[in-house]
Amino acid sequence: MSTPLPTSIHAVSNMPKVSHGMGSYLHDVEGKIYIDGSGGPAVYAIGHGNEEVNAAITDQLSRLAHGYRFQFTTDALEELTEIIAARCGGTLKHMVFVTGGSEAVESCLKLALQYQTGIGQKSRRKFIARERSWHGNTLGALSVSGFLERKAAFEGSLLDVIRISPANAYRPIAGATPDTLAEVAAQELEQAILKAGADKVAAFIFEPVVGAAGGCVPAPPTYAKRVREICDRHGVVMISDEVMCGAGRTGTWRALEKDGVWPDIMSVAKGLAAGYLPLGAAIYSDRISEGISHAPQTGHTFTGHTACCAAGVAVQKIVTREKLVERVAAQEGKLRALIAEAVSGIEHVGDIRGRGYFQAIELVQDRATKTPFPAAQKVFMQVRQKAFENGLICYPVGGNADGVNGDVVIISPPYNASDAELSEICDKLGKSVRQVLAGL
Repeated sequence: MSTPLPTSIHAVSNMPKVSHGMGSYLHDVEGKIYIDGSGGPAVYAIGHGNEEVNAAITDQLSRLAHGYRFQFTTDALEELTEIIAARCGGTLKHMVFVTGGSEAVESCLKLALQYQTGIGQKSRRKFIARERSWHGNTLGALSVSGFLERKAAFEGSLLDVIRISPANAYRPIAGATPDTLAEVAAQELEQAILKAGADKVAAFIFEPVVGAAGGCVPAPPTYAKRVREICDRHGVVMISDEVMCGAGRTGTWRALEKDGVWPDIMSVAKGLAAGYLPLGAAIYSDRISEGISHAPQTGHTFTGHTACCAAGVAVQKIVTREKLVERVAAQEGKLRALIAEAVSGIEHVGDIRGRGYFQAIELVQDRATKTPFPAAQKVFMQVRQKAFENGLICYPVGGNADGVNGDVVIISPPYNASDAELSEICDKLGKSVRQVLAGL
């Protein structure tokens, strides 16, 4: 008698099986071709099948797959550290390498706590985070996330986190306007610190451009600078979660660079090794390093995995040599215009927003009132499926309006996608959205 397949395998049995990828395209075993309009989950920053990256990984594997970080340093780790420090600027030159975004955020939280302990502020144990945010799947990262659907099964076992409003110009805090939102949101942060007691707050964590939970929501102008001032005034560590929006995705290597701000600690992952191997990092400043009394207590077995670091080095060399971050910045207007043209005349498109190659449309039932479609209709899932049928991979997400209702579709193509490929992505997006809305 055969053993039944695990439920998780049954759940994906209706998915096509991918065969191979090259550049901006993926092919399944049936011969269907998909253009990767979202870089998977905003990961595949230089596309698929890059021979230079594959060769660098193969070369590293031929010599050594993994030099255990607590016994050896390696060329790949040292070179990647230098590259990231140069890209970050300021004093963000200390880092812990991990194997993904959730681990990177978890390490950021632990570094903040270790820093506060090291400077004699052990009473500072609380974190402040925003609603409509996503920081990862480990329990600490999940705790600071404001994404109801992804947290529901774990409530009761999560950290008690202080929650404040998102800073979303399309859906501003009650009483705020797009022009006053930055100050109103910053004041809410300061009030939360004062209410909790500044001596109780370890850190504030936020995404400079909110990804999955909000749909490419940039921080309003001056918001990040006000956050920096408030955190400094009250001794609160400022953590920038750039797992999704960093590593060049928004047109600067650090997303907060556009805001003219350095955080104390930041996470980066997805675009760092562009999906060729799992890699993330928690990066921190001189001040945090000096406050930690000994080595960061956040390492794992695969911290600084040599082959993963080699992949990151290869990807970042290509990004630098081909000026891909600069390309993303220069092409932002073109991509936004292509999206706008593709959805032109669709009354249910409430907003088009984002930075760089991190753009999204928000679909609403009523544009005038910004009323979202009812969650039960799962419009975002319908768009995902229809786009897939049309040969487009995009990244739709639900619940962005209030945690339950709200539909967005994220477009985050490879940095080196051609103009023709950008046009194809947007054309298929527009076609898919129109088809779904026509059937509602």
